Amino acid sequence: MSPRPRFLFAAPLLLALAGCGSADDAGVVRIALIGDPEAPFEKGLRLATSAQQVRAATAEGLVALDQSGAVVPAIAERWIVTDDGMSYIFRLRNAEWPDGTPMTAEQVRDALRRTIRDLAGTSLGLDLAPVSEVRAMTGRVIEIRLSSATPDFLQLLAQPELGVFHRGAGTGPMTLTRDDGTGRLTLLPPEARGLPTREDWQDGTRVLVFRALPARGAVDLFRSGDVDLVFGGTIVDLPLAPTGPLSRGTVRLDAAQGLLGLKVLREEGLLAEPARREALAMAIERETLLAPFNIAGWMPSTRIVPAAVVGEGAGERWSNSAIDARRADARRRIDGFAGPKTVTVALPEGPGADLLLREIAADWREIGVTAVRVRKGDKADLELVDTLARFGSRRWYLDQFACKVRRPLCDPKADELVREAVRETDPASRATLLAEAETRLTARQGYIPLGAPVRWSLVRGDVAGFVENAWAVHPLYPLALAPT
Repeated sequence: MSPRPRFLFAAPLLLALAGCGSADDAGVVRIALIGDPEAPFEKGLRLATSAQQVRAATAEGLVALDQSGAVVPAIAERWIVTDDGMSYIFRLRNAEWPDGTPMTAEQVRDALRRTIRDLAGTSLGLDLAPVSEVRAMTGRVIEIRLSSATPDFLQLLAQPELGVFHRGAGTGPMTLTRDDGTGRLTLLPPEARGLPTREDWQDGTRVLVFRALPARGAVDLFRSGDVDLVFGGTIVDLPLAPTGPLSRGTVRLDAAQGLLGLKVLREEGLLAEPARREALAMAIERETLLAPFNIAGWMPSTRIVPAAVVGEGAGERWSNSAIDARRADARRRIDGFAGPKTVTVALPEGPGADLLLREIAADWREIGVTAVRVRKGDKADLELVDTLARFGSRRWYLDQFACKVRRPLCDPKADELVREAVRETDPASRATLLAEAETRLTARQGYIPLGAPVRWSLVRGDVAGFVENAWAVHPLYPLALAPT
C-alpha cells in the first residue's frame, strides 16, 4: 500500500486538478464555509470565522487585510505614523455612505469609538487597550492616539470587527443579498467607494455565492464539483480533507499563529494542584502528537507564548529533559494523589478531535492518567482551545488568558502587569513586564500548550485570489476581482 500523502505548510500539496471546471466561465465563484448555516450572517461583534469573512467583505474599516494577510488601504486612502509610534493619522477617501450622504471624519470617529466601547470585555477589546483617543482633525482626517507604541496596530485596525457602519449599513467593497441559507456577494462600482470611475470595471469580475454547512457536507460538495472553495477547516475535521488521486482540487494549509491546547476548567480532584496540572503538560510528546495527520511543518510549543514570538533566547519548557525523564517526574506527581486519576476532556465532534485525543490519552496513560471524552459544552476538567492570533505580539497571547476573557485559573496580577505594559513607553521595560506576566500565568498551570493552530482550505486550481498566510485570513473580496 502506498503511503498516505502528507499535508504541507507553506508549500501546498497539489492533489489533483483533473475534472475541474473553471469558476471564471460563468462569472461565479461558489464557496462552502464550514460551520453553522446561520453563522455567516451574524451581527454584532462576537463573530464566527465565516461571519468575519462576510463582515470584511461588506463593511470596510480604515484599513483591511489582503489575500496575503498584509495591511492595505480601505476607507482610509493613506496614513502616516509619527516617529514615536504613538499617533496614526488617516486620510479618508472622498466617499459616500450607502445612503448617498458624504462620509465625514466625525462620523467615522463616532463609529470607531462605539465599536471600541462595545468590544470591552472581549480579547479584541483588550488588544485595543493602547488606544487613548480617536479624534477628527478635519473633514477627512482622523487621528488615533496610543498610550504606548504598538507595532502591530494597523493589523488590529484591519480586523473585521472594526468595519465601519453608518445607520446600520457597511461601506462595501461588496453588497450582500441573502436567499434563505445562501448568500450572494456582488462588487460595488468604484465610484460608490470613492474611487475613480472606470467604464470597464466589471470586466472579468465575479459574483460570490456561498453557504455554510458542516465540514463533511462542505467536502462532499467540493468532491462533486458543486463548489470551488471550502473555507474554515480546523484540526477537528482535517481528516475529511480529500487526499486521494481522484480528489478534485488542492488542500491548502496555513502556517498560522495562535493557540492550540487544553484549558483547565476546574481546579478540583487530580487537577487541584499546579504540580499535577503541569504533570499532564510534561507527559505529552508534542513532536509526534500530530503524526496521524501527516502534517509536515507543524510547530509544537510548550509555552503560552511560542518561543518564535518571544524572540531570540527564548526556549521551550523542560528542554533539558528527555521525554522519558519528564514522564518519570510526572508519574511521581500523579502517584502522590490518592483519588481517581481520571480527567474529562471536552472536544468538538470530528475525526480530527478523535485522533488528537487518542494521541494525548496514550501519552497520559504513560503516567497513570485516564482521559475521558465529553461533548463540548458538557461539564469537563479540560477543554480544547483552538484560536487564531489577531497579531504577532506577546500581548495577544497574554490577553487570551485575562480574567475578563477566560476566568478559570486566571491571574489578576498578570492582568495588572499587562496593563502596566500597555502604559509603558520604554520598549525594554514593556518587554520585562510582559515576560513577568507570562511567568505568572505559566505558574498557574491553567493551560496545556500543544502548538500552533491548524487551518485548511480546499481551493480548485483555477480560482485566483487565495494565498496562504500566517494569519489564516482569507478575504472574499479578492476572489471577486478580475485575475491579473
